[in-house]
Amino acid sequence: MRLREILPYAAVTALAIAADQWVKALVEAQLPLREAVEVVPFLALFRTYNTGIAFSLLDSVGDVGLLAISALVILFVLYLASRTEPTHRFARLGFALIVGGALGNVIDRVTYGHVVDYILFHTPVWSFAVFNLADALITVGAGLVVMEELLIWRASRGAAR
Repeated sequence: MRLREILPYAAVTALAIAADQWVKALVEAQLPLREAVEVVPFLALFRTYNTGIAFSLLDSVGDVGLLAISALVILFVLYLASRTEPTHRFARLGFALIVGGALGNVIDRVTYGHVVDYILFHTPVWSFAVFNLADALITVGAGLVVMEELLIWRASRGAAR
């Protein structure tokens, strides 16, 4: 990969990290801990801390273990991105968002010893795990990578006919 090819995606990654850290700083400064602030009937802001990974999994691994897992995942995603064709822009954008989100959460873990979460989707009888912008960026990024793969698969089926 050439620098000119990488630069736009590096910028996306940097913007993702900056946005994530900016919002988390606002949440830390303005949002009370473990008090729901209803935005709409199914969405609340709810500051909490996650000492594990998604859905508080692997909480018992500890900070060093979680940082090691995060580093391995980031390196694997960067490896996949480096093997992606320049024309596969959705996948490359997706990889940039995944890395940006993952690094945003790593910064939290290094700085605070936990990840700051604050978005809560819920109904009166059910609630989804509390998450943050970094988690949303990772999810959107993964969706873009899958979408690119589906587009490639569909194009290959059309070419085979």
